[in-house]
Amino acid sequence: MTKHPIILAFAGSLRAESFNKRLLRAAMEHVRALGAEVVHVDLRDYVMPLYDGDHEAEYSVPEAARRLRKLMLGCHGMLIASPEYNGSVSGVLKNTLDWCSRPADDVAGLAPFSGKAVALVAASPSPFGGVRGLGHLRAIMGKLGSVVLAEDVALPFAGNAFEGDHGLVAAPAREQVRLVGAGLVRLAARLHGLGTDATTS
Repeated sequence: MTKHPIILAFAGSLRAESFNKRLLRAAMEHVRALGAEVVHVDLRDYVMPLYDGDHEAEYSVPEAARRLRKLMLGCHGMLIASPEYNGSVSGVLKNTLDWCSRPADDVAGLAPFSGKAVALVAASPSPFGGVRGLGHLRAIMGKLGSVVLAEDVALPFAGNAFEGDHGLVAAPAREQVRLVGAGLVRLAARLHGLGTDATTS
């Protein structure tokens, strides 16, 4: 098998200097190093109104959600960096998932998520690293039909965790991110019958 997984990567934060965007970039490097193709999107480029059934009935699914759904349909897995807002996922991430789970263009609502490998990472200035939000997101993605990797990354004290644009200071954090990236590539390859160079070494 020679075809390698396509991984869609995005962060549930809009802030340009988001810790989660920096963590996402670090994780993407490991995923690419394993031979996977990474499609990186910024949710700033996919602006959607708050989900409203009346809006959907009158105007249908927003064009931004349709574009993102197409990318999701074309990927084998997703890498999501999720900030923790008040103990849960961010509003923009939840709203994006809500819109993207609606049927559009004659494709079932959950099709973009069903059977897709998903890895979750989070960074937070708190000592908990965003772990509470990750628990909620894990439940959401499971409900959407995705296969969520058992391991995740919850990076605490994120204000001191990075050097440069996205390099992680601590070797244990780098290793944890590498292992989650490798696990995602292996899971996506196994679920979709693809080749992979990912190993546990």
